[in-house]
Amino acid sequence: MLSDQELLRYSRQILLQQVDIDGQLKLKNSRVLIVGVGGLGSPVALYLAAAGVGELHLADFDRVDLTNLQRQVIHDTASVGESKVDSALRRLNAINPEIKLVAHRTALDADSLADAVAAVDLVLDCCDNFSTREAVNAACVAARKPLVSGAAIRLEGQLSVFDSRQTASPCYHCLYGHGSEEELTCSEAGVIGPLVGLVGSLQALEALKVLAGFGEPLVGRLLLIDALSTRFRELRVKRDPACSVCGHA
Repeated sequence: MLSDQELLRYSRQILLQQVDIDGQLKLKNSRVLIVGVGGLGSPVALYLAAAGVGELHLADFDRVDLTNLQRQVIHDTASVGESKVDSALRRLNAINPEIKLVAHRTALDADSLADAVAAVDLVLDCCDNFSTREAVNAACVAARKPLVSGAAIRLEGQLSVFDSRQTASPCYHCLYGHGSEEELTCSEAGVIGPLVGLVGSLQALEALKVLAGFGEPLVGRLLLIDALSTRFRELRVKRDPACSVCGHA
């Protein structure tokens, strides 16, 4: 059930026929893991908390640096030097004290990652390195949990949803294989702040669609964003039957 306070808090969302009371209850009863509370994870966490997702699990072993503040909008100047998870917890509690927050302040190894994924209904990949993305994808495939994956660097972004519960859905490895030999991070290549905000906001939207069961999530589709020209392009992505991660799942 939704309390009177919750009905008021989420009223503008509940007014949407695609969400309604039933959708809001689904969000309230959902558990989500956000891997990385940086540029992408900031808008993801803020919007999912505000939308009333009942339980948010935040995973990040890093601390807030002054260079983060140009784009990681969940943190502020007073947070510099603090654990990113603790900084995010304080902000999210201020936004919505109705939800439950679970902290993962250390790096997730294979076992702890598997446990963290198994404990939730959906995972959002908001990290900034390929090896973690591969590990998160493998854990999601093994646990049959939907994964919303976003990335942004320089002036380019991309977004997709991988849902191993659907037989035709590819996984992250189907699309990217073993990655490129040259893997750059934002600290090396740079990134414009509003771009990660855009990609993260779209990740949050895709998560709400999957959790509440409305719309058409980006399963089997890759959205490419060119921030320099403000153009969006979509590619169809098929499952690879020979994929070493999901080929026999």
